[in-house]
Amino acid sequence: MSAEKLENQNHQPEEIRQPVSEDWHSREEPNVKERNLTANPGDRIAEDAQSVEEKAKQVAVDVPDITGDQITVPTYFVVEYPDGEKKALHHVKDAEEISDAIRQARVDEDGNRIWW
Repeated sequence: MSAEKLENQNHQPEEIRQPVSEDWHSREEPNVKERNLTANPGDRIAEDAQSVEEKAKQVAVDVPDITGDQITVPTYFVVEYPDGEKKALHHVKDAEEISDAIRQARVDEDGNRIWW
């Protein structure tokens, strides 16, 4: 046996590294599941009190869909009530209230539902 073959037999096999995309973040950082977060970090509600204006700037989803169109969903929907009050409704937690506000917007002065 040649010296080269004998040397290769004594060493551990070399690791095969195929060309694949590298993760954008370091694996040392805990993933979403390990941090006990929802799959969508935009669903989280901040622990600190925030103004309506601060909430209005938050984005829950900002990704391209399968067609390549960019889809942006706010974390909070700002609703202005007839009395002038503005309220930031969380897109998950306040979904029922958001639906109620939408239904109110489609009712005329006599309370009749308006269809397109």
